[in-house]
Amino acid sequence: MIRANSLHKCFGKKVAVDDVSFAAADGRITGLLGPNGAGKTTTLRMLSTLIAPDRGHADVDGLDCQRDREQVLGRLGVLPDARGLYPRLTARENVRYFGQLHDLDGEALEREIDRLFTLLDMGELADRRVHGFSQGERVKVAIARTLVHGPRNVMLDEPTNGLDVMSTRTMREVIRRLRDQGCCVVFSSHVMQEVAALCDEIVVVARGTVVARGAPDELRELTGKQDLEDAFVAAIGTDEGLH
Repeated sequence: MIRANSLHKCFGKKVAVDDVSFAAADGRITGLLGPNGAGKTTTLRMLSTLIAPDRGHADVDGLDCQRDREQVLGRLGVLPDARGLYPRLTARENVRYFGQLHDLDGEALEREIDRLFTLLDMGELADRRVHGFSQGERVKVAIARTLVHGPRNVMLDEPTNGLDVMSTRTMREVIRRLRDQGCCVVFSSHVMQEVAALCDEIVVVARGTVVARGAPDELRELTGKQDLEDAFVAAIGTDEGLH
């Protein structure tokens, strides 16, 4: 389980996140939906221990994201907005390196890499250097790196950004499999269709704060809108950044 508890973060005079709270349960897909600049990425960075909140706290499986940082990182798989790949390494070398950071090695690690590359249809990319990869190819390497250590909590920032239609379908299937395996999955998006297609729970964020939350039907009831897109727009107060 991943929990945000009254998270608040400023950068100078800019309030990026203002009192954001939600809980993401195991075996569920929780989506952070909101326009660009709503505070989704900053929230994920606090949950993934990358930055400390000014107020509030976050925890993963009951472990505090700042006080128990090393243990939290062992339980998390994180796909950041900046994919963070090493361009001079091959796809396999990138994923292997991150597996080794989690104390994996030998044949077991290589089997897991092969499994992920098959799942993500990356056979032709495996032994090519990442430099020169398309955005979609980079996302595939990054998601394989995110999952190589078998985390039970997964956070994905815009996971389908740059993917073509077929790769997007594959990514959605991977996310559903993680849920079906009992993982806690949190992902951010500004694409309403993406959230509607995947999420069991939705947290709608606008202007750095949570403006609505619940299952899709609950959001419809909350806003009085029958169409899910209209419900999102009503909750956010603007259609800017939604597709």
